Amino acid sequence: MAQTFQALVVDNTEAFSVKVAPVTLDELPAGEVLIKVAYSSVNYKDGLASIPNGNIVRNYPFIPGIDLSGTVVSSADSRFQEGQPVIATSYGIGVSHFGGYSEYARIPADWVLPLPEGLTLREAMIYGTAGFTAAMSVQALETSGMAPDKGKVLVTGATGGVGGAAVAILAKLGYQVTASTGRTDEAEYLQAIGAAEIISREDVTGSAVKALDKQLWQAAVDSVGGTPLAAVLSKIAYGGAVAASGLTAGTAVPTTVMPFILRGVSLLGIDSVACPAQKRSEIWQRMATDMKPDGLDQLVDREITLLELPAALEDILNSNTRGRVLVRMNG
Repeated sequence: MAQTFQALVVDNTEAFSVKVAPVTLDELPAGEVLIKVAYSSVNYKDGLASIPNGNIVRNYPFIPGIDLSGTVVSSADSRFQEGQPVIATSYGIGVSHFGGYSEYARIPADWVLPLPEGLTLREAMIYGTAGFTAAMSVQALETSGMAPDKGKVLVTGATGGVGGAAVAILAKLGYQVTASTGRTDEAEYLQAIGAAEIISREDVTGSAVKALDKQLWQAAVDSVGGTPLAAVLSKIAYGGAVAASGLTAGTAVPTTVMPFILRGVSLLGIDSVACPAQKRSEIWQRMATDMKPDGLDQLVDREITLLELPAALEDILNSNTRGRVLVRMNG
C-alpha cells in the first residue's frame, strides 16, 4: 500500500487553513485497526471543526471527519481481520483523534464495528453519525412507549441529516410523520422520504411559547434545541416523549415544569458519542433491517470527493444542504 496518501488537513499552527494535503502512515495516531476508508460524510460537527472558532479541534494539524466506513488493512486486535468491511463513528473520531476525511485511518479497535449484514459501505455512510443519532432517538422513544397506533410523531429540522433520517426511519416503521422545517420549499423531498405532513418551524413555535399548548403529537425527534424544543414540549400529548439531540437553535430551552408534571412528558437526551458498544451494535443491526428505509439513497443530497469537501463544510454551516452529503475516498 502507498505510504503517502491524501487527507483533508485543518491547520492553525501559523495561519488557519483547510486543504487536501499528503499524509503518511506514521502521522496517523495510535490505534489497533488500520482502515482503507471508502466513505465518510458531512456532519454539522465536521463543519465546526473546519473553522477557527468552532470549539471542536484542540490540537493542530488535524484531520476531521466524525465517521467512516471502509476495509481493514491490518489489525492488532483479533476481532478484526484484513479485508473485513467495518464502520467507525463517534467517540473521539474527528474531534480528538484523526477522522474519516482521509484515504486511510487508524482507529482504536473498541471504536470499530463490523459492517452489519444488509448494509453496503456506502449505505452505512448515508446513515453516518446523523443516521445513527436518528435511530437512537427512535429507539429511545419506542422504549418510552411510542407506537404507530398512538398518533402523529413530529420531527424538527427535517431537512437536516438527523431529521431526514428520522423521517425515513419512522415512516419505514409505520408512523405518521409530521416534518417541521425552515425550508418548506423542500416539501417534495420530505414527502419522498416519508413525511405525511409538512409544517414550517413557525407552525411549531407560534407567536409565543406557552407553558402548555394543544396536544398535537405523541412524540418528537428534535435536532434543533432552543426555543423550538420548548414549544414542542408544550404540545406533546399526555405521557409522550421528546428525544433531543441538537442545538442549532441554541442551548437555552425556555420551558417550564408544566409539561413534565401535568402531562407526564419525558425529555430524552440522545448522545451518540459515548453510546456503549453493545447498544451501538444493536442499533446498527436495526438500521440494517427493520429500520432501513426502502429508498435510503433518497437521503443523499450529493456525493463528493476530498477536493470538494471544503465547500461542502461551508454549506452545512450555512444550512445549504439537505439530508446527507457523502464523501467518497479512493476514487
